[in-house]
Amino acid sequence: MKNDIQKNTHYMIKNHVSWSGLTLTDAAVQQILHVKNKDPDILGLKVTIKKSGCAGFTYIMSKVVSLNDNNLMFERNGAKLFIPLDVMPFIDGTELDYVEEGLNHMFKFNNPQAQYSCGCGESFGI
Repeated sequence: MKNDIQKNTHYMIKNHVSWSGLTLTDAAVQQILHVKNKDPDILGLKVTIKKSGCAGFTYIMSKVVSLNDNNLMFERNGAKLFIPLDVMPFIDGTELDYVEEGLNHMFKFNNPQAQYSCGCGESFGI
């Protein structure tokens, strides 16, 4: 997957001078801070993507415990979100929210780059 992303993004990164970035809603900020408060070793959360699902890509979130020069950091009110540079062309401009739908609590990605998504909402395509 990483090679596919790198092949596709080399041209985009080379010709893209600036990023719109990612935004965090109040609810996303609170949830990131909640996760961080449970484990003081965590610096924030990282969002990557991988090839998966019926639409093409899926989001992967993980905890960050050490800094990496290949990541961009977006911060709001102390909540930090890290994004690998090779992922930015796929999620630039995304708003990260944290929503409650019935009994489910989850991060929700409002990605303007996504042209379509699968019916269950687990994957997206560009």
